[in-house]
Amino acid sequence: MKAKDFCINKRRRVTNHLSAIMTALACLCLCAGFHACRTEKKKVHILLVTGGHEYDTEGFERLMAALPVTYEHAAHPNVYAKLKAGAVEAYDAVLLYDMPADIPAEAQADFIAMLDRGKGLVVLHHAFCSYDSWPEYTNIAGGRYHHYEWTRDGITYPHSRYTHDVTFQVTVVDRDHPVTKGVPDFQITDETYGGTEILPTVHPLLSTGEPTSNSLVGWTNTCRNARVVTLTLGHDRNAWENPAFQKILSQAILWVARR
Repeated sequence: MKAKDFCINKRRRVTNHLSAIMTALACLCLCAGFHACRTEKKKVHILLVTGGHEYDTEGFERLMAALPVTYEHAAHPNVYAKLKAGAVEAYDAVLLYDMPADIPAEAQADFIAMLDRGKGLVVLHHAFCSYDSWPEYTNIAGGRYHHYEWTRDGITYPHSRYTHDVTFQVTVVDRDHPVTKGVPDFQITDETYGGTEILPTVHPLLSTGEPTSNSLVGWTNTCRNARVVTLTLGHDRNAWENPAFQKILSQAILWVARR
């Protein structure tokens, strides 16, 4: 072979080799972009509901950013329109971090209809203390924080109570449930709720021996056709930045959204 032909063939081989590499890289980039797009689409899209209780908005936004979700934020009084048929379908689940005392009759009906259609719900911390004037909320959340004396089975109990900045141990009661799977027992500093009502029909997830708290601090509940998770943990950054709390909240949202 002549030197000139050898050089031409060599250049062709190099060019073809480089072309193959560039094609492979382009495919990798395309696949990576497609995978990233699919991952983003797989994120659960939730409605975050706040209002009726002050909280550290900056710290809570950081918590939300750490969760595997995208979300729309609605604050009272601009919440109930989001729960109506035709609007609530835009969300995979609803995260309540609000504490209103009252709820209009029309909003009650929309709330129940939302659960009838199977929309998942997470009741977080002070959202457990909502709707004093709506008895059905007890059945939804699986219990209630009572701001006033309350009666069950003919026995009158004093109002519930809260205690700030308590460091206590949390025991994972059901280690196989999707909400708590992979979470060991952990310590947390948080606000506790004592003297609360918890329905005997709930499924326990988390418990504590802390005397200022009710023994259960996390459970699941089935209300109509919807999955509900109630976590009384989650007052401030002490809880929000706790890895165990973040994992439980993440898995709770995914579970109620049926992911």
